[in-house]
Amino acid sequence: MNPTRVSVGLQKHVLLAEDDEDLRRLFADALCADGIEVTECPNGLLLVEMLVSRLESAERPFDLVVSDVRMPGVSGLSVLEGLSECDELRGQPIILITAFCEPALHECAHRLGAVSLLEKPIEPDVLLRAVREAIDGRESNFSFE
Repeated sequence: MNPTRVSVGLQKHVLLAEDDEDLRRLFADALCADGIEVTECPNGLLLVEMLVSRLESAERPFDLVVSDVRMPGVSGLSVLEGLSECDELRGQPIILITAFCEPALHECAHRLGAVSLLEKPIEPDVLLRAVREAIDGRESNFSFE
């Protein structure tokens, strides 16, 4: 796994958490091709560690987190809930992706402050559009894509 991919002229930095390596690579490649720096992680536990490490080291925070909901260790929804309860990380934008999009999950993600909830399978261009909208601060997308 290449944890960080860098693109020439990058400005924004996305933390991408997805346990499916092929899908993670596909999404990371699409984001990098659009000039976005991507740090990858394969599970929820590493996602939490990376967020805390950034906070503790006073590095610039990630511009956006994109996380699968169901992952080994800690779920993307648990990460979102933790972000909403942590003063230092509250407001960290996060997009959730899932293959199991139920109305209750949709409502919970929205209530906890997710920028968007996208349903798999997701085409890279759909994810890229959602990432760009989130980075640009546009209105949340809670339609099922």
